[in-house]
Amino acid sequence: MSESIVTLAPSAAARVAAIAARQGKPAILRLAVEGGGCSGFQYRFGLDEAPQDDDSIAETDGVRLVVDSVSLDLVAGSTVEYVESLGGAAFRVTNPNASAGCGCGSSFSV
Repeated sequence: MSESIVTLAPSAAARVAAIAARQGKPAILRLAVEGGGCSGFQYRFGLDEAPQDDDSIAETDGVRLVVDSVSLDLVAGSTVEYVESLGGAAFRVTNPNASAGCGCGSSFSV
């Protein structure tokens, strides 16, 4: 496990804490990158039980964001936020490595 080069914004930490408490799970959000989506790669979020040995970990307000070593290459320097708007509410990744993205913000290319 190493210190993360991905940031978990307080808005996302608060939302993860609320979801984890409601589900009776640890406040650990996993961010992974998978092939697919309309731009080539897509973000996948989910609660996790524990970090893995090769995970990078960021912590904000007692909530941990974990990213596996393969995904980390694609999201290094990113910030994960939770945003609410007229279009809905979702986790959003501000990724400086993305050269293009889709309109919904859930997929990107490098």
